[in-house]
Amino acid sequence: MNREKRSLLVVDSSATYLFYMAMLLKKLEYRVLTATTAEDALLILTDPLPSLVIIDASLPKMSGMDMLKLMKKNPRLKHIPAIIHTAELDSTVKEACMFMGCTAYFRKPADPDALYRAIQAATEAIPRQNIRIEVSLNVEVGNRAVFGNVLRSETVTTLSEGGLYIKTLTPEPVNTVIPLKLFIRNKEIRVTAIVLYSSEKIGGPHKVPGMGMKFVSISPEDKAIVHDFIQEQIMKDVAMPGSTR
Repeated sequence: MNREKRSLLVVDSSATYLFYMAMLLKKLEYRVLTATTAEDALLILTDPLPSLVIIDASLPKMSGMDMLKLMKKNPRLKHIPAIIHTAELDSTVKEACMFMGCTAYFRKPADPDALYRAIQAATEAIPRQNIRIEVSLNVEVGNRAVFGNVLRSETVTTLSEGGLYIKTLTPEPVNTVIPLKLFIRNKEIRVTAIVLYSSEKIGGPHKVPGMGMKFVSISPEDKAIVHDFIQEQIMKDVAMPGSTR
């Protein structure tokens, strides 16, 4: 499904951390607004409102928790989901955050997978569980060992831990189960996948003809390779705060 990119507001007093979060969230296909103080963030919260606010608990002057309190008291802002993140884990702050209705509470820097799932759960009617990235990977579709099964080479254009999109002029019908051999950095990833949707026309969310597929069988080792590859692509050129890269 094609969806408009969500706008997120990140509030943090550290310019370095704001840059890191902006780069990461853009990789996750979100539009990003930033503010270094709660006061500035509240001024930004005008129409159109962001889909979610990520607030540092420890801000100068007005704290992140005080900003959250003001948002929850404001009829116009109270329905905006909020995630609190902090450099220190404090059980009392976490309890207060959850009591006031924040969506999630993370220690900085948040794990990209956990952060993505929390944002998805708060902003999407049908949230995704896995990060999806654009790629260009070779894949063999079919099984030469099976009589009558045609083996062909295609290209994967979108990949997640749960499935992929294969660009092809001859997509298989929905619910077809097909063995695949995916090539990631000279490693062969063997999976079985089922076709969830297909298109023979140019257009739609993927902009090319093909088929969206969900993995129904993948070994733990191959799943780990897919996971690590996606993480590397997401974190490429996104330096962690304090990193020497």
